[in-house]
Order: sequence, then C-alpha cells, then structure tokens
Amino acid sequence: MDFDVVVIGTGPGGYVGAIRMAQLGLKTAVVEKDKTYGGTCLNVKCIPSKALLESSEHYEAALHDLSKHGVKVGSVQLDLPTMLARKETVVKDNANGVAFLFKKNKIEQFKGVGKILKSGVVEVTAADGTKTTLNAKSIVCATGSTPVELPFLKFDEKKVVSSTGALSLQAVPKDLVVVGGGVIGLELGSVWMRLGAQVTVIEFADRLCPTMDTQMMSTLQKVLAKQGMKFMFKTKVINSQTKGSQIELEYENMSDGAKSKISADVVLVSTGRRPYSDGLGLDEVGVKKDQRGFVQVDKHYQTNVPGIYAIGDLTPGPMLAHKAEEEGVALAEILAGQAGHVNYQTVPSVIYTHPEVASVGLTEEQVKEMQVPYSIGTFPFMANGRARALGFTEGLVKIITDQRSDKIIGGHIVGPRASELIGEIVIAMEFGGSSEDLARSFHAHPTLNEAIREAALAVDKRARQI
Repeated sequence: MDFDVVVIGTGPGGYVGAIRMAQLGLKTAVVEKDKTYGGTCLNVKCIPSKALLESSEHYEAALHDLSKHGVKVGSVQLDLPTMLARKETVVKDNANGVAFLFKKNKIEQFKGVGKILKSGVVEVTAADGTKTTLNAKSIVCATGSTPVELPFLKFDEKKVVSSTGALSLQAVPKDLVVVGGGVIGLELGSVWMRLGAQVTVIEFADRLCPTMDTQMMSTLQKVLAKQGMKFMFKTKVINSQTKGSQIELEYENMSDGAKSKISADVVLVSTGRRPYSDGLGLDEVGVKKDQRGFVQVDKHYQTNVPGIYAIGDLTPGPMLAHKAEEEGVALAEILAGQAGHVNYQTVPSVIYTHPEVASVGLTEEQVKEMQVPYSIGTFPFMANGRARALGFTEGLVKIITDQRSDKIIGGHIVGPRASELIGEIVIAMEFGGSSEDLARSFHAHPTLNEAIREAALAVDKRARQI
C-alpha cells in the first residue's frame, strides 16, 4: 500500500488531479467516503442542477414559447418523477465515467473515510469498519465544501432544504422562500419557479450576488422579476417555526428594523458553503487554517506540514469546480517536477438562470476602486440577429479594458448561452488580448458571439446595430 500520491476526495479537483498525476507516471490512489465518485459537484450540485434547469426550461418552452415558433403541442403536463429520474440518470452516467477513468489510468480506489495520521500516512475506514493504511510521499486533501446551516433553520431536506434537498423535492411547492440571493438560490429558485412555484428570495445585501458586476445583476434581477420571482433586499431572517404544513419565517428589515413574517411550503437555505474537513485529521497533525476554516497553503498548494497539500474548496478563493480542477492539474504537474500554474485572473463565474450570467476578471466596481483608467464597451442582445431568431433578446455583453493599453481586464454577459460565450473572453484574457484583437477577429454571422465582437468594437465607439 505504498504510493507516490494519495488523493482524499474525488470531486472535480480530486479526480481530475488524480488522473493527471497518473498520466505523469505517479503511482496514485484515491479515497472516497461516498458510494459514488465525483463529489458534491457531480452528485448533488452542478450536474444534477443543470439537468433540472434544462428540463424545466423545456417545460416552460412547451407552455409558453413553442407556439410562437408555430409548434402547437396541445395540453402540457408536468411529469416530475420522470424529470427527477432523468436527472439521476445523468448523475449516474457521469459518476460511472469517473470510475472508468480511474480504471483506465490504473488509479487504485479505496472506499471509506480517509484520515491523515501523520505526514505520509492515511488511514481508510470502510463502511464495515475495516481499516486500511496507505503510505504516500504526498497526500492531497480535496474534500470540498458543504452548505452552511442556520441555527434556527436546520436541514431536514424536505421542508427546510439545502441545495441537495432542493434537487429532489417530490412535489412542486406552492410557495418557496429562498434565503440567500446567491448563485445556488437563484438557479434552484428558477427551476421550481418554472415548474409552478411562487418564489421569494430574501437577501441580506442590497442586491443580488454582491461580488458580481452591478449592471449585470441589475439586468438579471429585472428579467427574473418579469418572470415572476419576488425579491426582498436588506432583509435578515432571524427565526422560524413550523405551523402546520408550512414553515413561518420571521425577518427584519435592515433599513428600519421593522419585523414581519412570511410562510412557505419549502424553505431553501443558500447562505453559502464552508470548507469540509470533518474527520480528515488536519487539526491533529497541525495543519493551519484561517478563521473561516480554509486550509492555508503556499503557492505550490502545500500546507505548513510537509507532504500534505490542499486544493479546491478547502482553500481560499472562489468555490468553483473548474477552479478546483485547474488546481488539481497544477499540483499534479508540480509533484511531477513540472511548473504547474493557475491564472486566477481568468477564472470564470456563471449563474445558470435564464438568461444566464457569466463573468471573468474585474467588475466595473473593482476597477473604479483600484483607480485604474478604463474603457467600457457594451452591446445588447436585442441588436443581435441570432438572439432575435432564438426569441430571447434580453441582456447584454460588457467588456472592460485598461485604457492605457486596451488590454481586456473584465468581461460580463447576461443573455442566452452566456456560459458558453464567456470562454472567448477568457481565452482572449489568457493571451493578454485587447478589445481590438476581438474586434478584428472573424465571427461567423449570424451567431450570438457576434455580440462579443460588437461589445469590443463599442470600446472604441464602433459598434454596429444588426
């Protein structure tokens, strides 16, 4: 049981990193406490939520949009059990794919809870209590994160749910209250709103997703409000109680201190996530964490204890699957003697609502705060021919450049398929590209990504209406 690397956790950071380690010739083992591989993202977050988002969008299209295209479908009925079953199939297929990749790359697999006994030694406790000791030159902690639970709103995953429970509701709630106006709350709130729920979002801040560009989030809020989502800002939930079949929440308006109550069939608590290191043994071996529980690492992802590394949601930074993946690959290359590196300036963020929101680099607020002279180019999807053909023209593209060099330092999109479109701006930034580079590059016509080119042209006040 001697290995070059033992990776604890098989989420995006763990499994992608382990595969790269094996590809580079390192004898690699993975440890997973759950029944399936893939971690939170694959099993109870990113993948299943996108499956439900896709299904709910088809349902809404059948109800409201297909007739505009000359497609008459007659009576439309929701088959929630089939929708949930499809989601589970998508998850299962992806998890099986990870297991196949482990086998293909000759990675040893151990099911059970992994605990670090000391540098170089991991103990795996299987479900039946059997213990196995693994020796490794390097130990990589990739155990991810878990939802934050409020003391007066304990998860039962039926009436008070985390993102996990919100993916498996057995009936569409009449009233759904979402506590927290971040990415998870907006995405899952959108799913159930499209399926028929009245959704109310309660947010402590004065706007949605405070870390994202204000103009983009204001645009998204207007569109979601038009779709029927309600919002309560500068509001704090302070207590709850069960009343019959409903949950009654008491909340306080942070502007005037006024208190009131709201009832819901289901409450989704999406107030953030925390690093998950329970039972990992980090405290016992002396690994340092910050006040919020994030593991402290150096630029090579090594903790203060030699031979013990951490990546992904365990470490500071955006809690995003693709960030964890890139760290896993970078660490694999470092352990193999190469120069692994992650460019944190080009990590994209996406909200998979409808329209989608995608962002990379600096927001306009951040640029102002940094006192960087900047230029902005925007272009609305209303003026994009392909968006008109799709029948969805709400939203815009926004490109921010350093005025001194024209280098792109931020890109933001609200609109159809923004999650796919943002990649063009990410690549441009990765290569140090300018708005002129984008503006002078061919874009097939008619396509949605012409809006990106037009926003780049708009930086120099050259945009054209289509």
